[in-house]
Amino acid sequence: MAKNGELREFLRTRRARVQPEDVGIETGGRRRVPGLRREEVAMLAGVSLDYYARLEQGRRHLQPSDQVLDAIARALRLAEVERLYLHNLVRSTVVPKPDDLRLAPLDAGMRLMLDSLKFPAIVVDSRGDVHAMNRMGRALLVGLEPMPSAAASHPRWLFLQPSARYLLTDWEMNARVSVGVLREAAGRYPRDRRLHALIGELSVASPEFRNWWAEHDVDVRCRGPKRFHHPVVGDLVMHVEALQLQDGERWLYTYAVEPGSHSAEALRLLGTWAATQDAEETDDQAELPRSPLHASNE
Repeated sequence: MAKNGELREFLRTRRARVQPEDVGIETGGRRRVPGLRREEVAMLAGVSLDYYARLEQGRRHLQPSDQVLDAIARALRLAEVERLYLHNLVRSTVVPKPDDLRLAPLDAGMRLMLDSLKFPAIVVDSRGDVHAMNRMGRALLVGLEPMPSAAASHPRWLFLQPSARYLLTDWEMNARVSVGVLREAAGRYPRDRRLHALIGELSVASPEFRNWWAEHDVDVRCRGPKRFHHPVVGDLVMHVEALQLQDGERWLYTYAVEPGSHSAEALRLLGTWAATQDAEETDDQAELPRSPLHASNE
C-alpha cells in the first residue's frame, strides 16, 4: 500500500470524533487529544498498536484484509458509507482503477421519460455533472443548466452561484452534503482528473468548501424534505428522492410536493411560468433573422 495521506487524515478525524466513554473506555482525567488514542482503536479492533499506527500513517506494503478494515470501522463507529469509503481508500492504492469516470450519453428513452414528468427532475453523476433536466427542473433550480452548458456542475452552482444560496433555504446543509458526496466519489476515483480539478477549484474559490473538505466527512445522495425560496413563486417544501440509474454512476433526482399543500399550488404556478418562458423562447427564435443562404434558397 503506497503512502496515503487521505487515509491518514480520514482515520485521524474519525478517531477524534469518538469519545472514550462512547465505547466503554474509562478515562483517568484530562486527555491531550480529542477522541480515541491510537492504542485504544487498536485494542477495540483487535490489532496490534504497531499495525494500526502504520495503517493510519499510510505506510507501504500493508494490505489489510476486509475483516481487519471492518473491525477498524466498528471500532471507529463508522457509518456504512464511511466503511465503504475506508475500503476504497485502502484498495485504491493496491487495485488499479480507471483514471477517469467515463459515461455514455443518456439514451433517448431516459430523456423521453424525464421530459414526460410533471414535476422537477434532473440526472446527475458522481462528479456532480448535470446530464439532463426537464423543463420543471430548469424552472426550479435557477441558474443550473444541463450539459454541455458551462453551468452544468451542481457543486459549482451550489458554491459559486449566488442564486443557489438564495434559492436553498438550508443552503449550508445542502452544501455540506455535496462536499461529502464529492469525497465519496474521490475515494472511488482517486485519479479522476476532472473530479480533482473541480475539488481544487472549489477549495480555492470557496472558504466554506475548503473548511468542510478538511473535515473528511463522507456522504451519499441527498434525499428527504428540502426547502426552497424561489424568486418567482416564493416558498416551497419539496420531497427529494434519488434513484440510481443502471450504470451505477448517475442518479435521477425527483422533486415532489404534498398534494393540496401551499407548495403544490406554488409548483403549479411554477409550471405555468415555465411554460410561458418556453413560449417566449420559441417566439424569440422564430423572430431571429434568417441567414442569407437560407433566403437565397427560397
